[in-house]
Amino acid sequence: MSTAPAPAPAPKGPPPGGDSASPAPRGEREGARGNFRGERPAGSGGAARSSRGSAGRPGKAVRQIRRTLRRPMGPSPTAPKKGADYLPAAPTSNVVRVVPLGGVEEVGRNMFTVETNGDIFVFDVGFEFTSEDTSPGVDYILPNTKYLEVNQDRVRAVFITHGHLDHIGGIPFLMNRFGNPPIYTQNLSAVMIAKRQEEYPDMPKPNLVVVEPGSTHTIGSTKVTFFPVTHSIPDSMGISVETPYGNVIVTGDLKVEHDNDIPTAEEQKKWGALGAQKNLLFIADSTSAEIEGFSVPEQKVRDTLEDIIKTVKGRLIIGTFASQFDRMINIIRLAEKYGKKIVMEGRSIKTNLEIAQKIGLLKLDKSTLISSQEIGDYPPDKVLILATGAQGEEFAALMRIATKQHKNITLTERDTIVLSSSVIPGNELSVQKLKDNLMRNHVTLLHYRTSDVHSGGHARAAELVWINKQVNAKFFMPAYGYYSMTASHAKAVEQAGRPKESIIIADNGSVIDIVDGEKLNVHKERVPNAPLVVDGFSIGDIQEVVIRDRQMLAKDGMFVIIATVNLKTGKLRKSPDIISRGFIYLRESQDLLNQARLLIKKTVEDSTQGMNPVDLDFVKNTLSDTMAGYLFARTNKAPMVIPVLIGV
Repeated sequence: MSTAPAPAPAPKGPPPGGDSASPAPRGEREGARGNFRGERPAGSGGAARSSRGSAGRPGKAVRQIRRTLRRPMGPSPTAPKKGADYLPAAPTSNVVRVVPLGGVEEVGRNMFTVETNGDIFVFDVGFEFTSEDTSPGVDYILPNTKYLEVNQDRVRAVFITHGHLDHIGGIPFLMNRFGNPPIYTQNLSAVMIAKRQEEYPDMPKPNLVVVEPGSTHTIGSTKVTFFPVTHSIPDSMGISVETPYGNVIVTGDLKVEHDNDIPTAEEQKKWGALGAQKNLLFIADSTSAEIEGFSVPEQKVRDTLEDIIKTVKGRLIIGTFASQFDRMINIIRLAEKYGKKIVMEGRSIKTNLEIAQKIGLLKLDKSTLISSQEIGDYPPDKVLILATGAQGEEFAALMRIATKQHKNITLTERDTIVLSSSVIPGNELSVQKLKDNLMRNHVTLLHYRTSDVHSGGHARAAELVWINKQVNAKFFMPAYGYYSMTASHAKAVEQAGRPKESIIIADNGSVIDIVDGEKLNVHKERVPNAPLVVDGFSIGDIQEVVIRDRQMLAKDGMFVIIATVNLKTGKLRKSPDIISRGFIYLRESQDLLNQARLLIKKTVEDSTQGMNPVDLDFVKNTLSDTMAGYLFARTNKAPMVIPVLIGV
């Protein structure tokens, strides 16, 4: 993996215990992700007795295992990554180019470029959270920036549409890879970027330029105008980039404020003004494009939450996204209005509350806030807990409360839990586990499927069609979502009258040229688009061999053979030691082990017969192939076989 420096993680505690006396190899991840559970070698000559020297220092066998584990496991048989080598020349002056680098095949990892007048502008630098099907050890998934790296002399600016992590999360990791250009964004987003940067002191400090909605800036040779959009976080904005053939308009994430499916006068004025201009290309949010109609108005959510806060009997716990500033502020104001004390549970909620106060979004009476230790000092009816973890995150506040792991908050059947959030795609299982665990405590549970306690921040199909008609651009590219979402967005606007040939459904890495403002040219090749990953200390490409090895270890474990070979005779000095991690439990597999030892001895001695000098690498390869076949035949599992031969 090609690497760039990454922030050092917090110090880790001792590894989880196992039933092996020898430590787990240093290469395996510890902490929250766990490591492979060690099993004590069975039988005579066990490695548990010989793995350490007299001073407690790892012995020769374990040191050699560690060296072996750190070596590459061999070449990958997979084909080259798509778009690995295609880096097109700069477009000619009559071309406006768009290159999505992430965010059009997934929810998250948002990043794309617009090129005109010799200038490159980057829109958002987000990351994607890992999920259950992500390869072990990966912390975050990032857009591939190779295209920007080779063209960094033309990158004039980065525009951040709003402060959610799928739009700003990649900034500490990626900006230095393409020259750390200035970042243009509104005030709240700038504060959130700066606050998050404090966690990465070794990374280059971002050059933040705060802009006002409605303002126009000349950047490089290009005029850029910023306009406000409605979303679930304040200071969300869209961007209009002027080109010789009309404007390229980018929405970021957005929705439409409406009254009974009729956009408000403010929305009509804003989008009508944009539509009155000459617009070449419109790029818009697709996250909720698969849902018909209009989204639930935020005012309806406010009214529902007020009714709950006003009337609920017993303690009230509300789980929401920490980044939903407006909703968090509204809940706090309602709690003050009805004389309730507020407990903030979750680091991100506390951080964002601090930001909201810092920039003047919220003025809070300090007596309103209490700590979780003080809950018992107030009647349950007067306590409101605002907590993180509505997506079912394992270590977030709500899950710890639900599973009785919170030291100060214990649920009772009088408690009411409100999940004021929808389910992010990919989090369905974790949210279901959270709901199950909450219900085991016999609480009252309210969520967006049972009442209007949440309105998404993304426009639904009817809103998107309305916006598209208002902007009335010559070409349209749906973005921000899985392919099914962008395709649904395209279908909705096509059915509403937009010509099919004016719609581009892009993939990550697509190169889209608009020639002379009239003709679409989508290149057959794609620029490098295999995602980068944050993996411990490294940031770089996913190497297929590394991922394949991790998946193999996670699925079938590993089988380590430690044998001492007489280099003169090729004979084993003693019975080989065997270590299993994540494969079989050795104490209950004595017959398999005995047969394995006999096969190891026979394989080593047969392969060294007549060999002078003994070639240990050849013997290891032969032993690995033989044992892999034997273990699969006996167990129907394919563990990674790692032979460690010590010549004496």
